[in-house]
Amino acid sequence: MTSASARPRTPAFSVPPRLIATDLDGTLLRDDKSVSERTIAALAAAEAAGIEVFFVTGRPARWMDVVSDHVHGHGLAICGNGAAVVDLHGDAGGHRFVKIRALEPASALDVVHTLRAAAPGTSFAVERTGGLHHEPTYPPLQLDPGESVAPAEKLLAEDSDVADQPVLKLLAHHPTLVPDEFLTLARAHAADKAAITRSSPSALLEISGPGVSKASTLALCCAERGITPQEVVAFGDMPNDVEMLTWAGTSYAMGNAHPDVLAVASGHTVANNEDGVAIVIEEILAGL
Repeated sequence: MTSASARPRTPAFSVPPRLIATDLDGTLLRDDKSVSERTIAALAAAEAAGIEVFFVTGRPARWMDVVSDHVHGHGLAICGNGAAVVDLHGDAGGHRFVKIRALEPASALDVVHTLRAAAPGTSFAVERTGGLHHEPTYPPLQLDPGESVAPAEKLLAEDSDVADQPVLKLLAHHPTLVPDEFLTLARAHAADKAAITRSSPSALLEISGPGVSKASTLALCCAERGITPQEVVAFGDMPNDVEMLTWAGTSYAMGNAHPDVLAVASGHTVANNEDGVAIVIEEILAGL
């Protein structure tokens, strides 16, 4: 049970919520990447009450199996920080792209050259619809080996073997810079070329097409449904959630959130390991 002192700080709702938008890692998921039984029940109860739930994450589509069993109704999720809308219905690993907001390879290459000059030692990976491709010095994830390894210029070339696959994100890693300092530096030099954010505890930047963010893609999905920002409740914990939390009529920073998230959210809840999202959903439903 959550203590009174740790209860979420809940803003008043000007209109009844129609959509819940939640980040995954550090927000809905516990640190072991599981979805608690309490959270599963809260998500199902929200959908049963007529409130749509959208998972809005920096994860690629191939990492969505962890929550694909918990989507209801529409079955859609926003992946890649807004670069793709994905249908999670169907077999694991076979999720269908519904909408793609790509980063043009020429723009990505421009960012590569800019960041190499501004932050020597930066290495890059290219996230395409078919998988991850990275430079030899980029630290690959053990459970997600790259589809190919080559310099960024080759990975982004027009005659690349995967040139027919849209680029969803460019990833930039620096081995020594402090994560927030790397983000500030990159935005100072390349914010006019792409949208730049971060969600990793390491100095890993996530770079999307200009204007592409969780917020802008969520806004498109809401507009298609006739849902206004004031009817959206959003949850997040890292800088890549800031735009979404600012856009939504009601927003919650997790107890484990980055200072930038705590500063912009209209409400605060407890940490992801304490089911902070589920607690708020329960309070919303109790008030309907």
